[in-house]
Amino acid sequence: MPAHEHTAGGDVLEWLLPALVLPAAAGAYLSLARRARHRNPVLGWSRWRTAWFLTGAALLGVALLPPVAPFAHGDFRGHMTQHMLIGMYAPLALVLAAPVTLLLRTLPTARARRLTAVLHSPPVRVLTRPVVATALSTGGLAVLYFTPLHSAATGGPAAHWLLHAHFLLSGCLFAHAIAGPDPAPSRPGVPARLVCLGVAITAHAVIAQLMYGGFGVHIHAPVDQVRAGAEIMYYGGDIAELLLAAALVTTWRPRGRARRSRRPAHGPPPPAPWALPPRRAGEGVVP
Repeated sequence: MPAHEHTAGGDVLEWLLPALVLPAAAGAYLSLARRARHRNPVLGWSRWRTAWFLTGAALLGVALLPPVAPFAHGDFRGHMTQHMLIGMYAPLALVLAAPVTLLLRTLPTARARRLTAVLHSPPVRVLTRPVVATALSTGGLAVLYFTPLHSAATGGPAAHWLLHAHFLLSGCLFAHAIAGPDPAPSRPGVPARLVCLGVAITAHAVIAQLMYGGFGVHIHAPVDQVRAGAEIMYYGGDIAELLLAAALVTTWRPRGRARRSRRPAHGPPPPAPWALPPRRAGEGVVP
């Protein structure tokens, strides 16, 4: 993989963006979590969710800042390390932080209703289906490494940032579709999600093995770097997907048992944690 041309000033500018955005995102999440605890002291907001978000932001910082970022510009092993952190480990942590649920609890009611409408819109329903998320996340790897797209995507800073954005967004989409705690209206049952996770695990293993053997890959890098990158993808991907499977099993509750345990003896079942308060008679917007 050829290193794209970087000057000292260009490197500083490239690292300045994550150095500013990631702390700002962490601060915004902490502020929203504090607001959620103040608005509803009973529900509060899980400190584990907060810890997951800070972990995800930290993993992105490790991937996008020195020493990993400079190493990734000219070494395929660094590129694959970035891919693992940005596309698999950080998304899992960010998704487990339930940022959409946090927004729904803290936004004004009118805005929260608009966000809920977006979540129920047909395009979002399609994108959050596990099959689609698997195709975008795992299928994109085959396109990237078995076509000339890899050389084009790493040929300049703008294309490289687009590649990072694809890794992050598709990784978050896949983690959310499989085991995300945020509301997902079109999410199927656990068996279907386990099948999609199994397909992703198999595809990662096959891609890594083909890459190690040099079969059909379009990666302009020394053979030892490509093989080392394939090993990082093989073992690092297995660990990330096992963590995702653990998250799915940990958060899964059989529907019948969950309803029996949560429904009171008399009266309707309680609303979901992200549910918005109903409108009151004579009122326009509920505070």
